Amino acid sequence: MKVYKVLGLMSGTSLDGLDLAYCHLWQSNDQWEFSIEKIKDVSYDPELKNSLKNAIYLPEDEHDQLHRDYGLWLGNQSKAFIEAEHLEVDFIASHGHTSHHRPEDGITFQLGDGQSLANASGAQVICDFRTKDVSLGGQGAPLVPIGDQLLFHDYDFCLNLGGISNMSFEKDGKRVAYDIGLANMPLNHITQKIGLDYDEDGKLARSGRLDEALLLKLNQLEYYKLPYPKSTGYEWFTERIVPLIEASNLQKIDLLHTFIHHNCEQIAIEVRKHVIKPQNKLFVTGGGALNHFFVETLQAKLGSSVEVVVTNKTLIAFKEALVFALMGVLRLENKTNVLSSVTGAAEDSCSGEIFFPK
Repeated sequence: MKVYKVLGLMSGTSLDGLDLAYCHLWQSNDQWEFSIEKIKDVSYDPELKNSLKNAIYLPEDEHDQLHRDYGLWLGNQSKAFIEAEHLEVDFIASHGHTSHHRPEDGITFQLGDGQSLANASGAQVICDFRTKDVSLGGQGAPLVPIGDQLLFHDYDFCLNLGGISNMSFEKDGKRVAYDIGLANMPLNHITQKIGLDYDEDGKLARSGRLDEALLLKLNQLEYYKLPYPKSTGYEWFTERIVPLIEASNLQKIDLLHTFIHHNCEQIAIEVRKHVIKPQNKLFVTGGGALNHFFVETLQAKLGSSVEVVVTNKTLIAFKEALVFALMGVLRLENKTNVLSSVTGAAEDSCSGEIFFPK
């Protein structure tokens, strides 16, 4: 039995840092199994965080330089983790950090140059998991559903609450997934205005009050009317959501409270569309799963037919890094790792570019 030993790297739209998950992956009775052996999260220093946040506005030459610099930084972080933990690593699977995502224009870009990462880490690297799907007419997102299908098939729905919210589920024998809309991006944007990285346990949001006028504006956003497959990202947030926050005279706690109610309403609407059994399990991961007020509000809006399942903190925080490790394994085995039923591409694909250290 072949056991792959992979270091998965993930940086999400919420910009809370780099997740490193050292994973073992193997097949048993035609089912993929996994263990997360070691984990680490590295917060971005203010300068790097600001560079990644504003990468979308950089001229091409500066963007290219950041791509290489960030790849070097990822490689150095990986090497330090591998050496400190004395890890035996077959390869590194890196998501990178998304700077541009406009699949309707055939554009997606993940910062973190694979060659720079490989050179700095001294390990084989597999990265750039989105570009091929976009070239096939797909959204290039979400990518995590292949992991939901192969690793978490015991749940009816898998919901990720990162910067944005997305979910996946089986329908008519195929995996379906799409970005629902908002999750932590607006919450973190608001808390940063009062000097906090995030609202711990949703305590501030819980103390706020619902603003019906803002809730109505949010619920009427055009994105929610689009059919799936669909994906969104930082561009949509800055163009459509930030102006609503900046124009509001509400207290920060009321903004947080209203955004959580909005997020949960939209998630509940989408889940209920696809419920076909009397009892269902919704598996929740991502940073939002640690926000107790978010989870409680979601459970209340879903009702008794859907049980919201929050698992251990390691899986909540490092599931995406785990899935990119799996995607790297599938790439090496020349098996499908991006599903056209999820992205809307012309066909399934085996995606990812491979780099060796020089």
